[in-house]
Amino acid sequence: MRNERNEPDTGPAARRWRDELAAWRIPDAILAAAPESPWLVPRKVLSLRADALLGRPEGASFPSAWRALEPPGSVLDVGAGAGAASLPLAGRATRITVLDRDGELLRRCAERARDLLFDLNLDVVEGEWPSAADRVPPADVVLCHHVLYNVADPGPFVAELTAHARRLVVVEVTERHPLTALNHLWRRFHGIDRPEGPTAGDLVAVLAELGIRPEVTRWRRNRSAMAGTTDFATLVEQTRRRLCLPRERDDEVAAALRTGHGTGQDDIVTLTWIP
Repeated sequence: MRNERNEPDTGPAARRWRDELAAWRIPDAILAAAPESPWLVPRKVLSLRADALLGRPEGASFPSAWRALEPPGSVLDVGAGAGAASLPLAGRATRITVLDRDGELLRRCAERARDLLFDLNLDVVEGEWPSAADRVPPADVVLCHHVLYNVADPGPFVAELTAHARRLVVVEVTERHPLTALNHLWRRFHGIDRPEGPTAGDLVAVLAELGIRPEVTRWRRNRSAMAGTTDFATLVEQTRRRLCLPRERDDEVAAALRTGHGTGQDDIVTLTWIP
């Protein structure tokens, strides 16, 4: 059923989630002047992040999935990127299926899998979730890390995550929308205010409307431990792109970022539920 706005009938939490994500739209004049898409995370960042977590998994998400893989079982990683969430589980995974819309990142993920000491069975599926859900089999553990803030309609997305899991679903998100960290720079470079939401708490409310009561674990990730954020040149490039600025302004962006670079923590939330 749809309402007069031709939107899916959902509860107030889901409508708020959709509206808050829609508020992140960049003003047309700024977006038209952007030399590159501001929405894409550079592959280098995702690759370095995968390398960092392969070397040293951290936080609440990894042990939750690791425990659920006793006895060893299969893993489905939705929005897998270069494999940061799933490849650290290779020691207990009988098979890992990685799904992402970026074929090049999936190729890099497969290369990392071949370099592991484990005899890992890896299936690669290029596509969008949930439309590609019928192309992958169920798995014992389903992972989805740092994807939900890109999903305007989480109902069908989450329903397929749950339907594909036999033992556990593990979702990881930042406490607040990750782009809020750049709000002060939007004011500095463009003189505009950006949204403050949604938050992980808003996502928990959406899940409640879907009948899901996840276990919620809040923790902090040291930025200095993540290779993708300690490479200052990459950070400058990524930030400048997010701000829709040309390469000629790299020095200005670098100056704005230099204070406090490599310090601090990111607030992360792990949501787990049994299907």
